Formats: sequence, C-alpha cells, structure tokens
Amino acid sequence: MARNFENDRFYKGVVQRTRSYDGEAIDQGLRNYMLSIYNYMALGLGLTGVVAMLTASSPMMLNAIFGTPLQWIVMLAPLGFVFFLSARINHMSPSTAQMVYWTYAALMGLSLSSIFLVYVETSIARVFFITAGTFAGMSLYGYTTRRDLSEFGSFLFMGLIGLVLASIVNIFLKSTGLEFALSAIGVLIFTGLTAYDTQMIRERYFEGDDAGVMTKKAILGALNLYLDFINLFMMLLRLFGDRR
Repeated sequence: MARNFENDRFYKGVVQRTRSYDGEAIDQGLRNYMLSIYNYMALGLGLTGVVAMLTASSPMMLNAIFGTPLQWIVMLAPLGFVFFLSARINHMSPSTAQMVYWTYAALMGLSLSSIFLVYVETSIARVFFITAGTFAGMSLYGYTTRRDLSEFGSFLFMGLIGLVLASIVNIFLKSTGLEFALSAIGVLIFTGLTAYDTQMIRERYFEGDDAGVMTKKAILGALNLYLDFINLFMMLLRLFGDRR
C-alpha cells in the first residue's frame, strides 16, 4: 500500500507539472498571438497616418480627390474592403489577406486626409494621443478581466446601428447639437467595443491552429481593433478638435 501511495503521488506530480507546462505554453502562445494582432493594427494605423499626411500636404492630390466625384469612391471603398475581408478571409491565403488589409489601411489614409483641412494639426495630434491612451486602457481591461463581456455585445451592436442611422439622418439635418450628442454616444460605444472585441479576440485563440489560420485570425482581429481605434479617434476629434 505504501508503494502504491508513493506511485499515486508521483503520477499526480507528473500530471500537475504537465498541466503547468501546457498552461505556460498556452499563455506564451496567447501572448504571441495578441502581440501579432497589436503589431498588425499599429502598422495599419501607421500606414494610414503616413498616407493621410502625404495626401494632405499635396494640393494636387487633395484637388484630385475631394474636388471631383472620386471623393465618393475614396470614402466608400474602405467600407467595401472591410466587408470583403470579413466575408472572404477564410478563402484567402495569408499573404492575400495581408495585402487586402494593407490596401484597406492605405485607402483609409486617403479618406482621412480630409481631417487636415478641417482641424488644426496640433489638435489632431492631441486627440490621437488621447485616443491611444483610452484605447490602451480599455483593450487591457478586455484582455485581463474575468467578467464575461459578451452580455454587452448585442447592446453595443444595437447602439452602433442606431448611431449609423442617426448619423445618416444628420447629413440632411446638419444639426450641430445632434452631431455633438452622436459623437458623445459614439465615444461610449467604441470604448465599450474596444474592451468587448479584445476579449472576443482572446477567446478565439486556439493553440492547435496552424500558422496560416493563426495569421488570418490575427489580421481579422487587427481589423476589428483598427476600426474601434479609428472610430473612437473620429468621435473624440469631433468633440475636442480645434477647427480651422
């Protein structure tokens, strides 16, 4: 009996150590996975910023885009790329998915170049850093919290739909009061979505995915966080940006 007891303790110790090693491997894999997502997102934002600044510094480019019907293509094309990438990414190779993502980020740069015509550059930089701090805090909360945020998903999605519809209506109403209210509500919605999306991205991690699947999941996760950041930035800019 003593020998069996010692064997039980030995095998129990082996199982515990194995589970510990597996947990450490998963934790390291999850960290690498999340790091790749943040890297894709940061590089996408960097590409968008560079394209926006280069376009805004060229009167010829601005006239070619915003002085012609081409502006509607530039404004609507990024939305089409979002739907295309989200719907077709499972059928793409990792390299194709990356190419579509970088193209989308560049097109967003063309579209966002117009903010340099509306807002003072110093206020754009100030709001960007405010956005970065808010995003980092909420994304960290979404990654670390033990609270299940999925219960807020449907509420946030309904709020987003309402925000889009009200924004379309305000294009015709041109109400500054409604625009301010929508911007304030938008900040709350996209702040919540940042935490929610981060948690959902973390939950979708699976250690057994191959490199190709992991890359595509990372790109899709980066796209979600990129959209949260850009929309949060635009809402804050409407609230706190200094207009020319």
